[in-house]
Amino acid sequence: MSYSRRSRSPSPYNKRYSRSFSRSPIPSRSRSRSYDSSDAENPGNNLYVTGLSARVTKRDLEKHFSTEGKVEDVHLVVDPRTRESRGFGFVTMSSLKEAERCIKYLDRSVLEGRVISVEKFLWKQGSCV
Repeated sequence: MSYSRRSRSPSPYNKRYSRSFSRSPIPSRSRSRSYDSSDAENPGNNLYVTGLSARVTKRDLEKHFSTEGKVEDVHLVVDPRTRESRGFGFVTMSSLKEAERCIKYLDRSVLEGRVISVEKFLWKQGSCV
């Protein structure tokens, strides 16, 4: 019994087609990491905090960071269904000096029984660095 080889129709992913071909109705965004002067850049007072307990609240985080300076804003990332902490968040201090003091003294500190990490959040418009 012999099988005949049938030709297939060309795949949309074939080399003849451009790599930018997309079936998605949503236009794709550029993935370029080039810096544009119009991009908003973090002035250095925004901190990224990881290692948080699921029990930690925005108030707990603000209280912990207020020991090193004035806290302007706290954003705790939570699970949308359970409303529990996802284990990380962002704290904005009022000045760069206070933010650096938080990094120096609160990095590797204990909050709600967990060791937390505090670092400067590097952000440019459209991407995290």
